[in-house]
Amino acid sequence: MKEFVAESEQTLRAFTDNTYAQGSFCLRALLKRRDVRVNGVRMGEDVLLHAGDVVRYYTTPAEEGKTAFSVLYEDGHILVCDKESGVNSEAVFFALRERGARPVHRLDRNTEGLLLLAKDEVAEEELLRCFRERRIEKRYLALVFGKMEERGAVLHAYLKKDDKNSRVFVSEKAIGEEIVTEYRVLEERGETSLLLVTLHTGKTHQIRAHLSHIGHPVVGDEKYGDGKRNAALHAARQKLVAKELVLHPRGILSYLDGTIFVSPKNL
Repeated sequence: MKEFVAESEQTLRAFTDNTYAQGSFCLRALLKRRDVRVNGVRMGEDVLLHAGDVVRYYTTPAEEGKTAFSVLYEDGHILVCDKESGVNSEAVFFALRERGARPVHRLDRNTEGLLLLAKDEVAEEELLRCFRERRIEKRYLALVFGKMEERGAVLHAYLKKDDKNSRVFVSEKAIGEEIVTEYRVLEERGETSLLLVTLHTGKTHQIRAHLSHIGHPVVGDEKYGDGKRNAALHAARQKLVAKELVLHPRGILSYLDGTIFVSPKNL
Protein backbone atom coordinates (compact mmCIF):
# COMPACT_ATOMS: atom_id res chain seq x y z
CA MET A 1 0.00 0.00 0.00
CA LYS A 2 1.20 3.51 -0.88
CA GLU A 3 -0.27 6.66 0.64
CA PHE A 4 -0.12 10.24 -0.62
CA VAL A 5 -1.82 13.51 0.29
CA ALA A 6 -3.26 15.81 -2.39
CA GLU A 7 -1.92 19.36 -2.18
CA SER A 8 -4.42 21.00 -4.53
CA GLU A 9 -7.70 20.39 -6.36
CA GLN A 10 -7.23 17.98 -9.28
CA THR A 11 -8.64 14.76 -10.67
CA LEU A 12 -7.51 11.44 -9.26
CA ARG A 13 -6.10 10.56 -12.69
CA ALA A 14 -3.98 13.73 -12.89
CA PHE A 15 -2.83 13.34 -9.28
CA THR A 16 -1.79 9.74 -9.90
CA ASP A 17 0.02 10.57 -13.15
CA ASN A 18 2.05 13.31 -11.46
CA THR A 19 2.68 11.60 -8.13
CA TYR A 20 2.83 7.81 -8.33
CA ALA A 21 4.14 6.26 -11.54
CA GLN A 22 3.38 2.65 -10.59
CA GLY A 23 -0.21 3.63 -9.82
CA SER A 24 -0.43 5.49 -13.11
CA PHE A 25 0.58 2.38 -15.05
CA CYS A 26 -2.33 0.39 -13.65
CA LEU A 27 -4.90 2.96 -12.49
CA ARG A 28 -7.63 1.50 -14.69
CA ALA A 29 -7.14 -1.95 -13.12
CA LEU A 30 -6.95 -0.47 -9.63
CA LEU A 31 -10.24 1.36 -10.10
CA LYS A 32 -11.87 -1.75 -11.58
CA ARG A 33 -10.84 -3.67 -8.44
CA ARG A 34 -11.75 -0.65 -6.28
CA ASP A 35 -8.23 -0.77 -4.86
CA VAL A 36 -7.87 3.01 -4.59
CA ARG A 37 -9.20 4.68 -1.46
CA VAL A 38 -9.76 8.40 -0.96
CA ASN A 39 -10.15 9.32 2.70
CA GLY A 40 -10.89 5.66 3.35
CA VAL A 41 -13.61 5.33 0.67
CA ARG A 42 -13.01 2.80 -2.12
CA MET A 43 -13.13 4.35 -5.59
CA GLY A 44 -14.31 2.75 -8.82
CA GLU A 45 -13.89 5.77 -11.10
CA ASP A 46 -11.95 8.99 -11.54
CA VAL A 47 -12.99 11.62 -8.98
CA LEU A 48 -12.10 15.19 -8.12
CA LEU A 49 -9.63 15.47 -5.25
CA HIS A 50 -9.28 18.40 -2.88
CA ALA A 51 -6.28 19.66 -0.92
CA GLY A 52 -5.73 17.43 2.10
CA ASP A 53 -7.41 14.34 0.65
CA VAL A 54 -5.56 11.13 1.58
CA VAL A 55 -5.15 8.71 -1.34
CA ARG A 56 -4.12 5.09 -0.80
CA TYR A 57 -3.19 2.67 -3.60
CA TYR A 58 -3.34 -1.08 -2.96
CA THR A 59 -1.10 -2.29 -5.76
CA THR A 60 -0.01 -5.90 -6.18
CA PRO A 61 3.70 -6.78 -5.89
CA ALA A 62 3.83 -7.18 -9.67
CA GLU A 63 2.28 -3.74 -10.23
CA GLU A 64 4.54 -2.13 -7.65
CA GLY A 65 7.60 -3.75 -9.20
CA LYS A 66 7.16 -2.16 -12.62
CA THR A 67 10.07 0.20 -13.26
CA ALA A 68 9.28 3.88 -13.81
CA PHE A 69 12.87 5.15 -13.95
CA SER A 70 16.41 4.25 -12.92
CA VAL A 71 19.17 6.50 -11.59
CA LEU A 72 22.23 6.43 -13.85
CA TYR A 73 24.42 8.99 -12.04
CA GLU A 74 24.29 10.95 -8.82
CA ASP A 75 26.70 13.17 -6.91
CA GLY A 76 26.31 16.00 -4.43
CA HIS A 77 25.02 18.46 -7.05
CA ILE A 78 23.19 16.63 -9.84
CA LEU A 79 21.25 13.48 -10.60
CA VAL A 80 20.69 11.84 -14.00
CA CYS A 81 17.94 9.28 -14.43
CA ASP A 82 16.54 7.21 -17.27
CA LYS A 83 12.74 7.54 -17.55
CA GLU A 84 10.44 4.90 -18.98
CA SER A 85 7.81 5.61 -21.62
CA GLY A 86 4.35 6.19 -20.16
CA VAL A 87 5.67 7.99 -17.09
CA ASN A 88 5.06 11.69 -16.42
CA SER A 89 8.25 13.58 -15.63
CA GLU A 90 6.42 15.06 -12.65
CA ALA A 91 6.04 11.59 -11.11
CA VAL A 92 9.81 11.12 -11.36
CA PHE A 93 10.40 14.50 -9.75
CA PHE A 94 8.00 13.61 -6.94
CA ALA A 95 9.70 10.26 -6.30
CA LEU A 96 13.13 11.91 -6.12
CA ARG A 97 12.30 14.98 -4.08
CA GLU A 98 13.37 13.28 -0.84
CA ARG A 99 16.86 13.17 -2.38
CA GLY A 100 16.74 16.93 -2.91
CA ALA A 101 16.17 16.63 -6.65
CA ARG A 102 15.05 19.79 -8.45
CA PRO A 103 13.77 19.58 -12.06
CA VAL A 104 15.48 21.73 -14.69
CA HIS A 105 13.71 20.28 -17.76
CA ARG A 106 11.16 17.60 -18.58
CA LEU A 107 10.29 14.93 -21.14
CA ASP A 108 6.90 14.22 -22.66
CA ARG A 109 5.04 11.36 -20.97
CA ASN A 110 5.66 8.89 -23.81
CA THR A 111 9.24 9.95 -24.53
CA GLU A 112 11.75 7.78 -22.71
CA GLY A 113 15.35 8.45 -21.79
CA LEU A 114 17.50 10.92 -19.89
CA LEU A 115 16.27 13.41 -17.31
CA LEU A 116 18.71 15.79 -15.61
CA LEU A 117 17.98 17.15 -12.13
CA ALA A 118 19.80 19.48 -9.75
CA LYS A 119 20.26 18.75 -6.06
CA ASP A 120 20.85 22.24 -4.70
CA GLU A 121 19.95 25.83 -5.58
CA VAL A 122 23.35 26.77 -7.05
CA ALA A 123 23.39 23.72 -9.32
CA GLU A 124 19.79 24.39 -10.32
CA GLU A 125 20.59 27.95 -11.37
CA GLU A 126 23.64 26.87 -13.38
CA LEU A 127 21.82 24.06 -15.18
CA LEU A 128 18.93 26.37 -16.05
CA ARG A 129 21.50 28.83 -17.46
CA CYS A 130 23.05 25.97 -19.45
CA PHE A 131 19.70 25.19 -21.06
CA ARG A 132 19.02 28.87 -21.80
CA GLU A 133 22.50 29.45 -23.25
CA ARG A 134 22.49 26.11 -25.12
CA ARG A 135 25.46 24.73 -23.20
CA ILE A 136 23.79 21.34 -22.95
CA GLU A 137 23.79 19.23 -26.12
CA LYS A 138 20.67 17.06 -26.47
CA ARG A 139 20.49 14.13 -28.86
CA TYR A 140 17.55 11.82 -29.46
CA LEU A 141 16.80 8.62 -31.31
CA ALA A 142 13.63 8.88 -33.39
CA LEU A 143 11.97 6.24 -35.53
CA VAL A 144 10.00 8.00 -38.26
CA PHE A 145 7.84 7.01 -41.18
CA GLY A 146 9.32 7.17 -44.68
CA LYS A 147 12.78 7.55 -46.17
CA MET A 148 14.45 10.92 -45.69
CA GLU A 149 15.20 12.99 -48.77
CA GLU A 150 18.72 13.66 -47.43
CA ARG A 151 20.97 11.53 -45.20
CA GLY A 152 21.32 14.48 -42.90
CA ALA A 153 20.13 18.08 -42.65
CA VAL A 154 19.69 21.07 -40.35
CA LEU A 155 16.04 22.15 -40.42
CA HIS A 156 14.88 25.69 -39.69
CA ALA A 157 11.27 26.69 -39.04
CA TYR A 158 8.98 28.47 -36.58
CA LEU A 159 6.86 26.99 -33.81
CA LYS A 160 3.69 28.45 -32.32
CA LYS A 161 2.01 27.05 -29.20
CA ASP A 162 -1.69 26.35 -28.88
CA ASP A 163 -1.96 26.10 -25.09
CA LYS A 164 -5.72 25.55 -25.18
CA ASN A 165 -5.34 22.31 -27.14
CA SER A 166 -1.92 21.33 -25.71
CA ARG A 167 -0.20 21.19 -29.07
CA VAL A 168 2.08 23.24 -31.30
CA PHE A 169 2.14 24.21 -34.96
CA VAL A 170 5.23 24.47 -37.19
CA SER A 171 5.47 26.84 -40.13
CA GLU A 172 8.04 28.21 -42.54
CA LYS A 173 6.59 31.67 -41.87
CA ALA A 174 8.09 33.79 -39.08
CA ILE A 175 5.24 33.16 -36.65
CA GLY A 176 6.11 32.15 -33.10
CA GLU A 177 9.58 31.04 -32.00
CA GLU A 178 12.39 29.97 -34.30
CA ILE A 179 13.36 26.30 -34.05
CA VAL A 180 16.42 24.44 -35.34
CA THR A 181 16.38 20.65 -35.58
CA GLU A 182 19.27 18.59 -36.98
CA TYR A 183 19.00 14.96 -38.02
CA ARG A 184 21.20 12.19 -39.39
CA VAL A 185 19.92 8.91 -40.79
CA LEU A 186 21.33 5.95 -38.87
CA GLU A 187 19.37 3.17 -40.54
CA GLU A 188 16.51 2.54 -42.95
CA ARG A 189 14.02 -0.13 -41.88
CA GLY A 190 11.50 -0.81 -44.62
CA GLU A 191 8.93 1.99 -44.46
CA THR A 192 10.65 3.66 -41.50
CA SER A 193 13.96 5.39 -40.78
CA LEU A 194 15.97 5.59 -37.56
CA LEU A 195 17.33 9.07 -36.96
CA LEU A 196 19.80 10.67 -34.58
CA VAL A 197 18.27 14.07 -33.84
CA THR A 198 20.12 17.00 -32.30
CA LEU A 199 18.08 19.79 -30.77
CA HIS A 200 19.65 23.20 -31.29
CA THR A 201 16.58 24.79 -29.72
CA GLY A 202 14.47 23.04 -27.13
CA LYS A 203 10.82 23.94 -27.57
CA THR A 204 7.69 22.05 -26.60
CA HIS A 205 7.09 18.99 -28.83
CA GLN A 206 9.77 20.33 -31.21
CA ILE A 207 11.07 17.04 -32.59
CA ARG A 208 7.64 15.48 -33.01
CA ALA A 209 6.05 18.52 -34.62
CA HIS A 210 9.02 19.47 -36.81
CA LEU A 211 9.50 15.97 -38.24
CA SER A 212 5.76 15.68 -38.86
CA HIS A 213 5.86 19.06 -40.61
CA ILE A 214 8.37 17.75 -43.16
CA GLY A 215 6.29 14.63 -43.79
CA HIS A 216 8.10 12.16 -41.51
CA PRO A 217 6.10 11.81 -38.29
CA VAL A 218 7.49 9.83 -35.38
CA VAL A 219 6.15 6.28 -35.32
CA GLY A 220 3.53 5.88 -32.60
CA ASP A 221 2.93 9.60 -32.13
CA GLU A 222 -0.79 10.00 -31.51
CA LYS A 223 -0.78 13.81 -31.55
CA TYR A 224 1.33 14.70 -34.60
CA GLY A 225 1.57 11.32 -36.29
CA ASP A 226 -0.33 9.11 -38.71
CA GLY A 227 -3.01 7.12 -36.90
CA LYS A 228 -3.54 4.52 -39.63
CA ARG A 229 0.14 3.76 -40.04
CA ASN A 230 0.62 3.66 -36.27
CA ALA A 231 -2.20 1.12 -36.01
CA ALA A 232 -0.70 -0.98 -38.80
CA LEU A 233 2.55 -1.24 -36.82
CA HIS A 234 0.72 -1.65 -33.49
CA ALA A 235 2.63 1.41 -32.26
CA ALA A 236 0.73 2.91 -29.32
CA ARG A 237 3.53 5.16 -28.02
CA GLN A 238 5.93 7.45 -29.83
CA LYS A 239 9.28 5.91 -30.72
CA LEU A 240 11.46 8.66 -29.28
CA VAL A 241 14.40 8.32 -26.86
CA ALA A 242 16.33 11.12 -25.15
CA LYS A 243 19.61 9.32 -25.85
CA GLU A 244 22.48 11.69 -24.95
CA LEU A 245 23.18 14.73 -22.83
CA VAL A 246 26.55 16.51 -23.15
CA LEU A 247 27.13 19.04 -20.39
CA HIS A 248 29.20 22.23 -20.55
CA PRO A 249 28.52 23.85 -17.17
CA ARG A 250 30.62 26.45 -15.36
CA GLY A 251 31.25 27.45 -11.80
CA ILE A 252 30.40 24.85 -9.17
CA LEU A 253 29.61 22.29 -11.90
CA SER A 254 32.69 22.92 -14.07
CA TYR A 255 34.01 19.45 -13.13
CA LEU A 256 31.25 18.08 -15.40
CA ASP A 257 32.32 20.05 -18.50
CA GLY A 258 32.38 17.68 -21.46
CA THR A 259 30.67 14.85 -19.57
CA ILE A 260 28.46 12.69 -21.78
CA PHE A 261 25.51 10.79 -20.33
CA VAL A 262 24.00 8.06 -22.50
CA SER A 263 20.70 6.26 -22.07
CA PRO A 264 20.93 2.48 -22.45
CA LYS A 265 17.66 2.54 -24.40
CA ASN A 266 17.54 1.95 -28.14
CA LEU A 267 14.88 1.70 -30.85
